[in-house]
Amino acid sequence: MLAALHIPEKTVTLPVLTVSALKVLLYYDLFRYPLTASEILYHCRHQGCTESQLHNSLSALISDGKIFHYDGYYLLKNDPHLIERRIKGNALAEKMKQKAVKKSELIARFPYVRGICISGSLSKNYCDETTDIDFFILTAPGRLWVCRSLLILYKKLFLLNSKKYFCINYFIDSENLSIPDKNIFTATEIITLIPSYNHALYSDFFHANNWIADYYPNATMVQCNTSLSKESLIKRTLEKLLDTQLGEWLDRYFYKTTINHWKKKFKGMDEAAFELNMRSRKDVSKHHPQGFQFRVLKMYDENCRAFEAKHGIPLLS
Repeated sequence: MLAALHIPEKTVTLPVLTVSALKVLLYYDLFRYPLTASEILYHCRHQGCTESQLHNSLSALISDGKIFHYDGYYLLKNDPHLIERRIKGNALAEKMKQKAVKKSELIARFPYVRGICISGSLSKNYCDETTDIDFFILTAPGRLWVCRSLLILYKKLFLLNSKKYFCINYFIDSENLSIPDKNIFTATEIITLIPSYNHALYSDFFHANNWIADYYPNATMVQCNTSLSKESLIKRTLEKLLDTQLGEWLDRYFYKTTINHWKKKFKGMDEAAFELNMRSRKDVSKHHPQGFQFRVLKMYDENCRAFEAKHGIPLLS
């Protein structure tokens, strides 16, 4: 017998700032990640609010039993162990970032790499035993697939195809900086990127995706010391050799070969899902076969609707 759904007696209308803070907590609740007040403010969709105003909203939510607060962290579940998990994950992330920077230095030596950002869980300052080091790579135009294929070849030959410290699953070229997936997941990924090579190109990328202000009007670029070091003689020589018809032919070959391989490997994936998760053109290569973006957006919607039903607070209208 199905349990009856709890329907609140009336709908409660909350201030815009309070709703915005709740939605931030609901998103990060998907990852069991408590937030500080300053982090909530940074992610808040309500522009122009002060930390004092936010504290008042959060205090009211705590008094009403809608959220919980321990040791400077806010969360939806009354579970202090989540804070311990976060603190442990933050400490491990700091160590992992050092490895990520070293790997960035290696990736930057490959032909046609023009910019690198650390992405994924590590860019949110969290790491555990399952975390890979994810890289978002910007390439020279017209040679994205040469660049990608050389990096994949290195991973297969020298890292035995391990992605633990070398997960390279998203490439765009420097003339195609706008990301078409305009949603809270992609916006979150963009504002949390950590530039590790060529900050100037990262800055161009950030400004090319100014639509993220619709989701995070308080977000700003990450400031890191990523001065563009002088490129190696080997890199310059290889690029000179490949800035020819041979390079053009190789780029087309790697592109077509990879796409055909993916279409066979993921033939059960429908066209819309393939476009979202495996988007591949001359100027972009995205390899997310697990459909993480879709799953997160679906879970976020379900999280919000469940909270609405429990507390009678409209969040998605």
